[in-house]
Amino acid sequence: MSTTQPFATDAARWRAVVARNAAARGAFFYAVRTTGVYCRPDCSARRPGRANVEFHATAAEAERAGFRPCRHCRPEQAAEPDRIIAAACRTLAEAQAAPTLHALAAAAGLSPFHFHHRFRAATGVTPRAYFAAARRKRLQDELAGAGTVTEAFYGAGFGSSAGFYARARAELGMRPKRALAAGSGEQIRYAVAHSSLGPVLVAGSRSGVCAIALGDDAAALERDLRKRFAGATLDDGNAAFARLVRSVVALVDDPARGHTLPLDVRGTAFQQRVWQALQLVPAGKTSSYAELA
Repeated sequence: MSTTQPFATDAARWRAVVARNAAARGAFFYAVRTTGVYCRPDCSARRPGRANVEFHATAAEAERAGFRPCRHCRPEQAAEPDRIIAAACRTLAEAQAAPTLHALAAAAGLSPFHFHHRFRAATGVTPRAYFAAARRKRLQDELAGAGTVTEAFYGAGFGSSAGFYARARAELGMRPKRALAAGSGEQIRYAVAHSSLGPVLVAGSRSGVCAIALGDDAAALERDLRKRFAGATLDDGNAAFARLVRSVVALVDDPARGHTLPLDVRGTAFQQRVWQALQLVPAGKTSSYAELA
Protein backbone atom coordinates (compact mmCIF):
# COMPACT_ATOMS: atom_id res chain seq x y z
CA MET A 1 0.00 0.00 0.00
CA SER A 2 1.13 3.53 -0.60
CA THR A 3 -0.11 6.99 0.18
CA THR A 4 0.29 10.10 -1.93
CA GLN A 5 -0.50 12.80 0.58
CA PRO A 6 -4.06 14.09 0.06
CA PHE A 7 -4.46 17.88 0.24
CA ALA A 8 -0.81 18.30 -0.76
CA THR A 9 -1.50 21.16 -3.18
CA ASP A 10 -3.12 24.55 -2.61
CA ALA A 11 -5.77 23.68 -5.19
CA ALA A 12 -6.73 20.52 -3.29
CA ARG A 13 -6.74 22.43 -0.02
CA TRP A 14 -8.99 25.13 -1.39
CA ARG A 15 -11.44 22.52 -2.69
CA ALA A 16 -11.55 21.08 0.84
CA VAL A 17 -12.25 24.53 2.30
CA VAL A 18 -15.03 25.20 -0.21
CA ALA A 19 -16.60 21.81 0.59
CA ARG A 20 -15.96 22.19 4.34
CA ASN A 21 -14.50 18.70 4.11
CA ALA A 22 -14.14 17.25 7.62
CA ALA A 23 -11.67 14.70 6.25
CA ALA A 24 -9.14 17.52 5.80
CA ARG A 25 -9.02 18.24 9.54
CA GLY A 26 -5.47 17.97 10.77
CA ALA A 27 -4.04 18.06 7.24
CA PHE A 28 -3.66 21.85 7.11
CA PHE A 29 -5.09 25.16 8.32
CA TYR A 30 -6.15 28.15 6.26
CA ALA A 31 -5.57 31.78 7.22
CA VAL A 32 -7.49 34.84 6.05
CA ARG A 33 -5.30 37.88 5.44
CA THR A 34 -8.15 40.39 5.70
CA THR A 35 -9.24 39.26 9.18
CA GLY A 36 -5.96 37.95 10.61
CA VAL A 37 -7.68 34.70 11.64
CA TYR A 38 -6.78 31.07 10.87
CA CYS A 39 -9.25 28.18 10.77
CA ARG A 40 -9.70 24.45 10.34
CA PRO A 41 -10.62 23.40 6.77
CA ASP A 42 -14.21 22.59 7.75
CA CYS A 43 -14.86 25.77 9.75
CA SER A 44 -18.51 26.84 9.66
CA ALA A 45 -17.65 30.56 9.49
CA ARG A 46 -18.37 32.52 6.31
CA ARG A 47 -16.08 31.36 3.53
CA PRO A 48 -13.45 33.94 2.52
CA GLY A 49 -12.41 34.86 -1.00
CA ARG A 50 -9.65 32.70 -2.43
CA ALA A 51 -7.37 35.71 -3.03
CA ASN A 52 -7.30 36.42 0.71
CA VAL A 53 -6.41 32.89 1.82
CA GLU A 54 -3.07 31.25 2.57
CA PHE A 55 -2.39 27.76 3.90
CA HIS A 56 -0.31 26.51 6.82
CA ALA A 57 0.68 22.98 7.80
CA THR A 58 0.15 23.49 11.54
CA ALA A 59 -1.60 25.83 13.95
CA ALA A 60 1.77 26.86 15.35
CA GLU A 61 2.97 27.83 11.87
CA ALA A 62 -0.13 29.98 11.32
CA GLU A 63 0.40 31.73 14.63
CA ARG A 64 4.08 32.37 13.85
CA ALA A 65 2.88 34.06 10.66
CA GLY A 66 0.84 36.45 12.81
CA PHE A 67 -2.64 34.91 12.65
CA ARG A 68 -4.91 34.30 15.65
CA PRO A 69 -7.19 31.26 16.11
CA CYS A 70 -10.79 31.38 14.94
CA ARG A 71 -13.36 31.56 17.74
CA HIS A 72 -15.77 29.29 15.85
CA CYS A 73 -13.64 26.22 15.14
CA ARG A 74 -10.89 26.69 17.80
CA PRO A 75 -8.08 25.33 15.59
CA GLU A 76 -5.50 25.62 18.37
CA GLN A 77 -7.26 22.98 20.45
CA ALA A 78 -6.10 19.47 19.53
CA ALA A 79 -8.05 16.61 21.06
CA GLU A 80 -6.05 14.93 23.83
CA PRO A 81 -7.33 11.42 23.07
CA ASP A 82 -6.24 11.75 19.45
CA ARG A 83 -2.78 12.95 20.51
CA ILE A 84 -2.46 9.73 22.51
CA ILE A 85 -3.60 7.62 19.58
CA ALA A 86 -1.36 9.47 17.12
CA ALA A 87 1.66 8.81 19.34
CA ALA A 88 0.77 5.11 19.51
CA CYS A 89 0.44 4.98 15.72
CA ARG A 90 3.92 6.48 15.35
CA THR A 91 5.27 3.81 17.69
CA LEU A 92 3.55 1.07 15.71
CA ALA A 93 4.74 2.44 12.36
CA GLU A 94 8.37 2.61 13.48
CA ALA A 95 8.50 -0.71 15.36
CA GLN A 96 10.34 -3.68 13.86
CA ALA A 97 8.37 -6.10 16.04
CA ALA A 98 4.76 -5.59 17.11
CA PRO A 99 4.60 -3.81 20.50
CA THR A 100 2.40 -5.53 23.04
CA LEU A 101 -0.96 -4.07 23.96
CA HIS A 102 0.25 -3.68 27.54
CA ALA A 103 3.30 -1.68 26.41
CA LEU A 104 1.22 0.63 24.23
CA ALA A 105 -1.36 1.15 26.96
CA ALA A 106 1.31 1.88 29.57
CA ALA A 107 2.90 4.52 27.33
CA ALA A 108 -0.53 6.13 26.92
CA GLY A 109 -1.27 6.00 30.65
CA LEU A 110 -4.35 3.85 30.12
CA SER A 111 -5.48 0.34 30.94
CA PRO A 112 -5.12 -2.14 28.06
CA PHE A 113 -8.91 -2.33 27.76
CA HIS A 114 -9.44 1.43 27.54
CA PHE A 115 -6.47 1.96 25.23
CA HIS A 116 -7.68 -0.73 22.82
CA HIS A 117 -11.20 0.74 22.86
CA ARG A 118 -9.94 4.27 22.15
CA PHE A 119 -7.55 3.13 19.45
CA ARG A 120 -10.20 1.20 17.56
CA ALA A 121 -12.76 3.98 17.94
CA ALA A 122 -10.33 6.53 16.48
CA THR A 123 -8.85 4.44 13.65
CA GLY A 124 -11.36 1.69 12.91
CA VAL A 125 -8.66 -0.99 13.27
CA THR A 126 -6.85 -2.71 16.14
CA PRO A 127 -3.28 -1.78 17.10
CA ARG A 128 -2.08 -5.11 15.69
CA ALA A 129 -3.83 -4.43 12.38
CA TYR A 130 -2.31 -0.94 12.21
CA PHE A 131 1.14 -2.46 12.77
CA ALA A 132 0.45 -4.96 9.98
CA ALA A 133 -0.48 -2.13 7.60
CA ALA A 134 2.67 -0.18 8.41
CA ARG A 135 4.86 -3.26 8.00
CA ARG A 136 3.16 -4.12 4.70
CA LYS A 137 4.03 -0.67 3.38
CA ARG A 138 7.64 -1.08 4.54
CA LEU A 139 7.79 -4.43 2.78
CA GLN A 140 6.49 -2.96 -0.47
CA ASP A 141 8.97 -0.09 -0.24
CA GLU A 142 11.82 -2.50 0.49
CA LEU A 143 10.92 -4.71 -2.47
CA ALA A 144 11.00 -1.67 -4.74
CA GLY A 145 14.66 -1.05 -3.90
CA ALA A 146 16.07 -4.35 -2.65
CA GLY A 147 18.36 -6.65 -4.57
CA THR A 148 16.87 -9.82 -3.09
CA VAL A 149 13.70 -10.94 -1.34
CA THR A 150 15.77 -11.76 1.76
CA GLU A 151 17.01 -8.17 1.99
CA ALA A 152 13.44 -6.92 1.66
CA PHE A 153 11.85 -9.06 4.36
CA TYR A 154 14.58 -8.37 6.90
CA GLY A 155 14.47 -4.67 6.06
CA ALA A 156 10.71 -4.64 6.61
CA GLY A 157 11.05 -6.18 10.06
CA PHE A 158 10.14 -9.81 9.50
CA GLY A 159 12.24 -11.75 11.99
CA SER A 160 12.45 -15.01 10.07
CA SER A 161 11.98 -16.34 6.57
CA ALA A 162 9.34 -18.77 7.85
CA GLY A 163 7.26 -15.94 9.29
CA PHE A 164 7.65 -13.95 6.10
CA TYR A 165 6.78 -16.67 3.60
CA ALA A 166 3.77 -17.76 5.65
CA ARG A 167 2.22 -14.34 5.04
CA ALA A 168 3.92 -13.14 1.86
CA ARG A 169 1.31 -13.95 -0.75
CA ALA A 170 -1.54 -12.57 1.36
CA GLU A 171 0.47 -9.41 2.11
CA LEU A 172 1.69 -8.80 -1.44
CA GLY A 173 -1.01 -10.34 -3.62
CA MET A 174 1.66 -12.37 -5.44
CA ARG A 175 4.80 -14.38 -4.84
CA PRO A 176 7.63 -12.25 -3.38
CA LYS A 177 9.93 -12.87 -6.34
CA ARG A 178 7.29 -11.54 -8.70
CA ALA A 179 6.80 -8.47 -6.52
CA LEU A 180 10.56 -7.91 -6.58
CA ALA A 181 10.44 -8.16 -10.39
CA ALA A 182 7.81 -5.40 -10.77
CA GLY A 183 4.97 -7.93 -11.00
CA SER A 184 6.51 -9.84 -13.89
CA GLY A 185 4.03 -12.36 -15.30
CA GLU A 186 1.08 -11.15 -13.20
CA GLN A 187 -2.36 -10.18 -14.48
CA ILE A 188 -3.46 -7.22 -12.35
CA ARG A 189 -6.85 -5.56 -12.35
CA TYR A 190 -7.41 -2.19 -10.75
CA ALA A 191 -10.12 0.38 -10.16
CA VAL A 192 -10.40 3.84 -8.65
CA ALA A 193 -13.11 4.85 -6.18
CA HIS A 194 -13.69 8.14 -4.42
CA SER A 195 -13.51 8.64 -0.66
CA SER A 196 -13.51 11.50 1.82
CA LEU A 197 -9.70 11.33 1.75
CA GLY A 198 -9.54 11.59 -2.04
CA PRO A 199 -9.26 9.05 -4.88
CA VAL A 200 -8.50 5.47 -3.81
CA LEU A 201 -6.86 3.03 -6.20
CA VAL A 202 -7.17 -0.68 -5.45
CA ALA A 203 -5.33 -3.32 -7.50
CA GLY A 204 -5.45 -7.09 -7.27
CA SER A 205 -4.03 -10.19 -8.86
CA ARG A 206 -5.64 -13.63 -8.68
CA SER A 207 -3.78 -14.16 -5.40
CA GLY A 208 -5.15 -11.10 -3.64
CA VAL A 209 -4.81 -7.36 -3.12
CA CYS A 210 -1.47 -6.02 -4.34
CA ALA A 211 -1.95 -2.25 -4.00
CA ILE A 212 -4.12 0.28 -2.19
CA ALA A 213 -3.14 3.90 -2.80
CA LEU A 214 -4.56 7.27 -1.77
CA GLY A 215 -3.89 10.66 -3.32
CA ASP A 216 -5.27 13.85 -4.84
CA ASP A 217 -5.14 12.76 -8.48
CA ALA A 218 -6.45 9.47 -9.86
CA ALA A 219 -4.28 9.74 -12.97
CA ALA A 220 -1.16 10.10 -10.83
CA LEU A 221 -2.15 7.02 -8.83
CA GLU A 222 -2.50 5.05 -12.06
CA ARG A 223 0.91 6.22 -13.28
CA ASP A 224 2.48 5.14 -9.99
CA LEU A 225 0.82 1.73 -10.28
CA ARG A 226 2.12 1.22 -13.83
CA LYS A 227 5.62 2.18 -12.72
CA ARG A 228 5.53 -0.13 -9.72
CA PHE A 229 4.19 -3.10 -11.71
CA ALA A 230 5.93 -2.41 -14.99
CA GLY A 231 6.35 -6.15 -15.62
CA ALA A 232 2.66 -6.99 -15.20
CA THR A 233 -0.33 -6.80 -17.51
CA LEU A 234 -2.70 -4.16 -16.10
CA ASP A 235 -6.42 -3.96 -16.76
CA ASP A 236 -8.87 -1.31 -15.54
CA GLY A 237 -11.86 -2.64 -17.47
CA ASN A 238 -13.25 -5.26 -15.09
CA ALA A 239 -16.71 -4.02 -14.12
CA ALA A 240 -17.23 -6.55 -11.30
CA PHE A 241 -13.92 -5.62 -9.69
CA ALA A 242 -14.74 -1.90 -9.99
CA ARG A 243 -18.13 -2.45 -8.32
CA LEU A 244 -16.46 -4.36 -5.50
CA VAL A 245 -13.92 -1.60 -4.93
CA ARG A 246 -16.60 1.11 -4.89
CA SER A 247 -18.73 -0.92 -2.48
CA VAL A 248 -15.87 -1.60 -0.08
CA VAL A 249 -14.64 2.00 -0.08
CA ALA A 250 -18.17 3.27 0.58
CA LEU A 251 -18.54 0.73 3.39
CA VAL A 252 -15.38 1.68 5.30
CA ASP A 253 -15.28 5.42 4.56
CA ASP A 254 -16.10 7.45 7.67
CA PRO A 255 -15.10 11.14 7.42
CA ALA A 256 -15.79 11.79 11.10
CA ARG A 257 -13.59 8.97 12.41
CA GLY A 258 -10.39 10.27 13.98
CA HIS A 259 -10.73 13.54 12.09
CA THR A 260 -8.12 15.29 14.26
CA LEU A 261 -5.52 12.57 13.74
CA PRO A 262 -2.62 13.40 11.40
CA LEU A 263 -3.51 12.73 7.80
CA ASP A 264 -0.87 10.04 7.27
CA VAL A 265 -2.19 8.12 10.28
CA ARG A 266 -5.74 8.34 8.98
CA GLY A 267 -4.57 7.24 5.54
CA THR A 268 -2.81 4.15 6.88
CA ALA A 269 -5.84 3.19 8.98
CA PHE A 270 -8.18 3.74 6.03
CA GLN A 271 -6.05 1.59 3.74
CA GLN A 272 -6.03 -1.18 6.33
CA ARG A 273 -9.82 -1.04 6.65
CA VAL A 274 -10.10 -1.40 2.87
CA TRP A 275 -7.58 -4.26 2.87
CA GLN A 276 -9.42 -6.10 5.67
CA ALA A 277 -12.79 -5.69 3.97
CA LEU A 278 -11.39 -7.12 0.74
CA GLN A 279 -10.31 -10.27 2.58
CA LEU A 280 -13.98 -11.04 3.24
CA VAL A 281 -16.53 -12.45 0.84
CA PRO A 282 -18.91 -9.56 0.14
CA ALA A 283 -22.60 -10.39 0.39
CA GLY A 284 -24.18 -10.80 -3.02
CA LYS A 285 -20.85 -10.89 -4.83
CA THR A 286 -19.03 -13.81 -6.45
CA SER A 287 -17.95 -16.57 -4.13
CA SER A 288 -14.26 -15.67 -3.95
CA TYR A 289 -11.85 -12.84 -4.55
CA ALA A 290 -10.06 -14.94 -7.20
CA GLU A 291 -13.23 -15.08 -9.30
CA LEU A 292 -13.24 -11.28 -9.45
CA ALA A 293 -9.55 -10.85 -10.22
